[in-house]
Formats: sequence, C-alpha cells, structure tokens
Amino acid sequence: MQEYLSDAVVLDKVQNGDMDSRFFMFTKKFGKLAAKAKSARKITSKLAGHLQPGNLVSARFIERNGLQVVDALKRNKLNIGLTELYFLNKLLHEAEPEQRLWHLLVSERFDWIEILRILGWDADETSCQNCNTGKPVAFDIGVQEFLCENCAIKTPADKLLYIVNGKG
Repeated sequence: MQEYLSDAVVLDKVQNGDMDSRFFMFTKKFGKLAAKAKSARKITSKLAGHLQPGNLVSARFIERNGLQVVDALKRNKLNIGLTELYFLNKLLHEAEPEQRLWHLLVSERFDWIEILRILGWDADETSCQNCNTGKPVAFDIGVQEFLCENCAIKTPADKLLYIVNGKG
C-alpha cells in the first residue's frame, strides 16, 4: 500500500455510489489526481467540510483499489470561482505536476491567459482557428482552439472559456 502526502486545491467533486464521492484535486507534488473518499457524503464525515471545491488542503492519499483520499485538512479557502475550477479540471491531465500553475493558484492570481500559456496555449501568438481572423476572445475546451467573437457566438456556452482581460 503506497501513501502520498501533498498540498492540494480541490477542483471538483462528484457523487460516487450512495455515500462515496470522487474528488478531483490539483496537487503540488503530483499534478491533478482523482481520488475516491469513502462515506464522504455522510453527515458525520470528517472529510466533507474540508474537501469542498476551492479549498486549499493538506491531503493524504493511499493506493488501495485505486486512489483514495483518507485524510484532509483545510488550510485556506481560495478566492477562485466554481466555474473556473470546473474548466481547469477539464483542461488538466492527470499526474502532470506544473509548479508555475500551482504558484498561480495558491497566490490567487487567477488569470486564464497565463494559465493557458503555462499549459501550452498562447493566445498572443494565434488568431481564430475557424476563420483565421481577429484576436481570440474565447477558448473552446472541447476542441482546444481559440475563437474570435463571431465564431464564439456559435459555440455552446458550456464548452467556452472567455479570455478577454484574462478572466473566465
């Protein structure tokens, strides 16, 4: 049984069975991890209050039939919106640590243009992927392309990340 310790930002949580939850966290040491927490939805759960999206936590994971979070302690509540955390969870690949992104998140300087640049997409060096004109104002997370204002209007809102002024 392997044990892992790391600070983490809770990105998202989803129900997993009757009382369990699955948490998506961006950790300082290991990058994005998805881990199950047994009985996390019970009213008596010691983890429920700590593992809320947007919390900065110290977490302990074990490898037993997949990754499980067995202990967490909330250190801080970050001033990052749930929508931003949802989109970030969709963009990140598991087990790829990125120190620059970690420092950006914990310093609460959330900026989509900088985050996309860290992840390999530079809005300053491209134009709209559909019409090849105009400065991009949005990023389609479904196909991972930048779009101008006219093309962004035609894209479903739940896949669109607006990057004007760096804010989503």
